[in-house]
Formats: sequence, C-alpha cells, structure tokens
Amino acid sequence: MLRGGEVHDGLGGAPLRVDLGVREGRIVKLGRFEPPRGARVLDVAGLVVAPGFVDIHTHSDRSIFEWPSAESRVLQGCTTEITGNCGSSAAPREAAQVGEEQDAVRAAWTDVRSYAEAWRANRAALNQALLVGHGTLRSAVIGDEDRAASGTELAEMGRRLDLALEQGAIGLSTGLEYVPGIYTPSDEIEFLARRVARQGGLYASHMRSEEEHLLDAVRETLDVGRRTGVRVQVSHLKAAGRPHWGSQEEAIGMIESARAEGLDVMADAYPYTAYSTTLTILLEPWSREGGSEKILARLAQPEARARMQAEIAGHVARDPGAFDAIVVSSVGSPKLQDCVGKNLEEIAAAWGVDPSTAYLRLLEESFADVGYVGHAMSEENVARVLAHPLVMIGSDGRSMAHSGRALEQKPHPRSWGTFARVLGHYCREKRLFDLPTALRKMTSMPAERARLADRGRIGLGLAADLVVFDPRTVADRATFDEPQRPAQGFAHVLVNGEAVLLNGSPTAARPGRWLGAARAG
Repeated sequence: MLRGGEVHDGLGGAPLRVDLGVREGRIVKLGRFEPPRGARVLDVAGLVVAPGFVDIHTHSDRSIFEWPSAESRVLQGCTTEITGNCGSSAAPREAAQVGEEQDAVRAAWTDVRSYAEAWRANRAALNQALLVGHGTLRSAVIGDEDRAASGTELAEMGRRLDLALEQGAIGLSTGLEYVPGIYTPSDEIEFLARRVARQGGLYASHMRSEEEHLLDAVRETLDVGRRTGVRVQVSHLKAAGRPHWGSQEEAIGMIESARAEGLDVMADAYPYTAYSTTLTILLEPWSREGGSEKILARLAQPEARARMQAEIAGHVARDPGAFDAIVVSSVGSPKLQDCVGKNLEEIAAAWGVDPSTAYLRLLEESFADVGYVGHAMSEENVARVLAHPLVMIGSDGRSMAHSGRALEQKPHPRSWGTFARVLGHYCREKRLFDLPTALRKMTSMPAERARLADRGRIGLGLAADLVVFDPRTVADRATFDEPQRPAQGFAHVLVNGEAVLLNGSPTAARPGRWLGAARAG
C-alpha cells in the first residue's frame, strides 16, 4: 500500500490525494482505506505517485542482457522501454550471428520468439517491448550493399517482418542515416510499412536527415504514412547543426499539417542540445558501403582515403559546425582509451595533426568502432519540440549500470538523466509545461503509442508500474563530463508490483516482463 501521496493518473488531469493498494502486480484499490492486515505500507505523504515512465525510444535490446538491473533507467523512474529503434534490433538474426554475439550478451536466439524466451530467462528489472529494425532485415537478406532489393529479396524481407510481428514485435523501425538504411529507396520502406499497417503496428523512423535535408526527410516519412496507412513515429525530432536550426519550426509545421489531414503521426524527443551516434555516420554513403571491413579497406587506399578526408572536412563544416563539437564517447581499441571524453580538435592537437586526419586515424585504429556525442542543437529548439502536444519523451539511451564496459565509456547523459531532467529542469525550473503534462508525455502518451494497454496509467486493474518522487528536489545529475551520475529525488519504483527502487536504493529485484504485441497472445 502507498499511503498519502499525490496521485497522478498519467492522463494529464489534476492529481488526487488518495491511497493506492497493490496486489499480485496489479492496482487493486484507490481511495482512502486502511491497509489489510500484514500489508506493507509505504508512507509517501508529500511525494508524487505516478505511472512508471515508458521510454518510447531506447537501444536496450542487447544491453539488457549485460546490465539486467537497468540502474540507469530504474534510478530515474523508467519501468518500460521500447527497444529496437533506428533500424537495428537484436532480433531476428541469422544463426551464424548467435555464436558471434552470445559471449557478449550471454544469451542465444534467432527469431523474435526465441529472443523473448531468452529475455524472460535472463530476467530484468523493467519491462521491454521490441520494434523490428529494417536495417537488421535488409542486412540479413541483401547485405550492406548500395542497391535496390530484387523482387525475391523484398518478398523475403516481408516474410521475415510478418513472422516477427506474429511473434510479438510491436512494429518496424528505420535508421535511414545508417548502413544499410541509407541505401534504401522509399518504395521498399512503403512495401514493408503496409505489412506493419495491416497488423496495427508502429512505424518509427530515424529519418534520412536531421541536418541539411531535414525537411525532405520529414516529407518522406510523412509520405510513407500517407501511402500505407501506417501509424508514424518521428524519432528524436531535431534540427542539428547551426545552419539548419531555422528549419525546426517548418518541420514541426509539416507534422502538424499531416496530423490535421488525418495522418496518425507523432514524435519523440530528448531534453538535450546534443545527440550521440557512431563516428562513421559522418562519412559519405559510398565510403560506408559494406560496413566496417570495407571502410577499413578504403582507408588503406591512398586515393579513397584522400577523398574521405576532403569529404569529412566539408561535412563537419556544413552540419555539426566544428570539430570541437564532436566528443568521443567510446572506442573500439583499448590503446585509444585516453581519447574518450575529448573532442576531435583536442585529439588532433595532441597528435599534432589536423582534425580530419585525426578523424580517419581514430576510425582506422578503432576498427571503425567509435561513438561520439555531437553538440549541435539550440536550446530554444529543444524546448520548442519538447513542449509540443504531439511530442512525447524518448531518451534514445539504454539500460546500463556502473560495471563492465560502461566504466570505459563516457556516454551521453540521456541514459541516466532524461526523465529527471524533464521533471526538474524543464517542468519545475523553466515551467515549460505543468507537472500533469510532463507526466503524460512520459507515461500514457508513449504507452498508447506502443499500444501497451495496461501501462502508463494509474487505474484499477492496471499493472502496478509506479514511480514515487519528490517534485521539489527531482533533478538530473548526469552531465556531459560525468554522464553516469544517477538522478536525485526518486524514492520508490515498482515494476509489476515489486519494488526495484526502495527508499532511493536499488533492490536488485528483476520483476520485468517482455511485452509482446497483443496480437501475439
């Protein structure tokens, strides 16, 4: 029983001062009542009780096996994640990949059903649902090649997608700035989106551009919805790169107009002026074809290397704006560990070379495996997007903990701070929206988008995914310099009725569930 809290139902209405009873993972009582004999009572007077936060956009489908305690999420009130975003999902995968990846994640699977079984066997602190990555499907069928799919290949991708949806995936994601999504024509996306639409699934797109060609990318994404009837989710809506900040308002206007026409389109965003991705995304499409091995082979060819160097200097000047806006967050080689946390200008100065040369050397010596944080958005645009009624909160982060590989990285602080930052910085301090609205963007909106019928709201009979926090002190503590600091102000978090955070401390409980789409039974 949670007694005396300010209970928000997640739908955006006024809170109620009521008690809340939980039994067998469900909410069974709301109102003023005495606790049953032997019941555990948490006194939450003066605190907010809300539905557990539903993160609509994460990349935890592999990391959850390494860090099932999910401390980065639990410590900021997140109880459910939607994974498999940006065109890449842990499942389905080829049998040959199982041996390659099994040691890293300590689990084996091939299709979505066996992934779910592995997930349940591993057990986790929170719930997860899975989107199927278009890039995952395309790589398996075609490879990382710059060409259109043949009729046979397209049919095979469709067959694999149908099976994944039947086995419980909630939709399809694309990553059209990444290999192989970057080589994909719109008609291929539409072919697959029609299959998703027939199943009532969600189409979430990391669009083809978030910089120079943002408006074209928004137009393409909306057209997919118009031509197929699929429900559209614009992933991490932003205008990146100072020259493109002025496009943000028009991009929002295009989404508003499409919604007014009847298209079921919404978006998500995170509360930061920096993004994070892999360093290879700054290369032109020709040099990325074939993946990491082919990139490294081109770097060994003088003519190709010279062309890549010239192009990267132009790309950085045009989009992120400067090499000092690109900060290395992870490297694929231990000998480059001292580069983590430094920007490309600093690395270049230390090596005595120009930044574009340093960029190529980083790729070469890290086996084309370098992550970075890019400081490229304006604070005004971030606030404008977050406040929009069609936008919900999605971290673009992942479940992790203070152990293993996480200790060697300097990731984006969004994995540890997104929800706390919305509540503290944007809601309480900047008054961008009121608390009921902030909570709705993190609970019922994403739950409804993912069609998770019993999550994201407080009501009788619904799943007891709950977060209790102090609205006066809740705040993010993760920074770009110290990105793995836990949030403050969170007292308790319950997942399926069991405490995963109690009196501010993780309990090590792992009551999370894999949430397959309803059609999968």
